[in-house]
Amino acid sequence: MRIDAISMVEDAGFEAVEAMSSADAVTLLEERLDIRLVYMDLDMPRSRKGIEIAAAIRKRWPPIEIILTAAYFTRESVSLPERAEFYPKPIDRFEIVDAMRRLMERPIAEAEAPGNLTGAS
Repeated sequence: MRIDAISMVEDAGFEAVEAMSSADAVTLLEERLDIRLVYMDLDMPRSRKGIEIAAAIRKRWPPIEIILTAAYFTRESVSLPERAEFYPKPIDRFEIVDAMRRLMERPIAEAEAPGNLTGAS
């Protein structure tokens, strides 16, 4: 899944930055002020629950767009952070890429940062 997600993001013309865990994702967000979108699986290995890290990202970095995916959850079964989007697995690559493009076109909410993506699954 991780390699597929990276290729999907790069094939769409975005830069993908891989995080192996929620701790790695937070470190990347602290170091890379140009990240504008996080695409992650709610079932991250070796991590806090994906929904918890998504909520922490929303609280600490409000302008960052968040796309979540999962095999064992539904949109109705999770309490999504504000403005986060959820897509159940199996994912439709075109739907995810369209969502990424749409979100990257939104004006930056409260901070200035150029646009890259980070993904963790």
